[in-house]
Amino acid sequence: MTLIKSISGIRGTIGGKPGEGLSPVDVVKYTAAYGTWAKQQATGKNKITVVVGRDARISGEMVSQLVIATLVGSGIDVIHLGLATTPTVEMAVTDYNADGGLILTASHNPKQWNALKLLNSKGEFLDGTEGEKVLTIAEKELFTFALVDDLGKVTEVADYDDRHIAHILNLKMVDVTAIKQADFKVVFDGINSVGGIILPKLFKALGVTQVVALNAEPTGNFAHTPEPLPENLTQISAAMVQHKAHVGFVVDPDVDRLAIVNDDGTMFGEEYTLVSIADYLLAANPGNTVSNLSSTRALADVTAKHGGTYTTAAVGEVNVVAQMKKVNAVIGGEGNGGVIYPELHYGRDALVGIALFLTHLAKTGKTCSQLRKSYPEYFISKNKIELTPDVDVDSILVQMKEKYSHEKVNDIDGVKIDFPAEWVHLRKSNTEPIIRIYAESRNEASAAQLAERIIKEIKTIANL
Repeated sequence: MTLIKSISGIRGTIGGKPGEGLSPVDVVKYTAAYGTWAKQQATGKNKITVVVGRDARISGEMVSQLVIATLVGSGIDVIHLGLATTPTVEMAVTDYNADGGLILTASHNPKQWNALKLLNSKGEFLDGTEGEKVLTIAEKELFTFALVDDLGKVTEVADYDDRHIAHILNLKMVDVTAIKQADFKVVFDGINSVGGIILPKLFKALGVTQVVALNAEPTGNFAHTPEPLPENLTQISAAMVQHKAHVGFVVDPDVDRLAIVNDDGTMFGEEYTLVSIADYLLAANPGNTVSNLSSTRALADVTAKHGGTYTTAAVGEVNVVAQMKKVNAVIGGEGNGGVIYPELHYGRDALVGIALFLTHLAKTGKTCSQLRKSYPEYFISKNKIELTPDVDVDSILVQMKEKYSHEKVNDIDGVKIDFPAEWVHLRKSNTEPIIRIYAESRNEASAAQLAERIIKEIKTIANL
């Protein structure tokens, strides 16, 4: 069994002993800690409100009941969205002027996992300081519960999906008329979670009438490994060719990541979801962009083409959002298909990604595969080195930084070395003696060669 406690939330496998897996005791403990933290932030308020929503995984109803009961027992009012995407919950926090939000989802993890994702009053993930406070409250059990007359109440909201979609349709850069006129045939994979509920509503609102649904029943029994990587998407790849569709969309269980599939069944590439949408937005509204250090250089190329400035952030949505606010970015996100569009909200949102991409595709008049070929071609090789516990990983990273000090080096999150035509990013694991190595170059062979060279150098330093 596994239980991982971090500033962004609590995740683990369902069952086992308390403290070893995500047991009911752990759910109550960390929910109570979060509720205590949320009350501390809302100074001067007698009663606070927290929004709760969940994905469709099997354990979701059980976890939801525990979370809601704990919040009510803590004297906190709950707005319960039921089955809802992560971005839907994020938007509801601000729409309802709530004091926080809890999203019950383990994102792309398999069905035995679940998690509590913690939001502040802006509908954004907690930063490091906020998250540490919640963990401290939980560790020291610094929470108390309400007396009977002070218990919270629950308000059920069944229609917030529609309100989320309405916000998207009101965006200036979403052109429903252009999408309707394009008469796209779309295939989507809802991975047996909440995407299967909200995506058909989105397509209908956008005027897409030809829709082929795969794995749309929200059973929580995922039809394939839920992370939207090419090796997991053979079903939709075949369906694209079979149905002669124009574009395919794949989301993860909580619908904050978006992968696109070309008309010929090939992958558009998760890295290029953000690149293509940025290209569309910046053409009309030049400005700055942000992605994390492990994301493709293609975003920098597209940003420069439109006269903007590209900057990087440490890996993690909260870090990307902070940098986006700092540079007033038009668009940002992560290379895993995470699109953050500030005009809507500061959170990864596959729904707005779909609406913007369909508008872009409609206005170019190109096929999906033609559009993909119009962008700079890069390939990322992802590797890792498993080290023995006695190896000083930090020392290795320092030595690699010194070795390549004549290149452009960024050490805000591990060590990233930017070469003229390629880059490599080295990050250590926080839980085990591992160095993750991401290398990007112009093709698969050169990316692999770069990764192999760096791995060999690390092994030499570590005497492996």
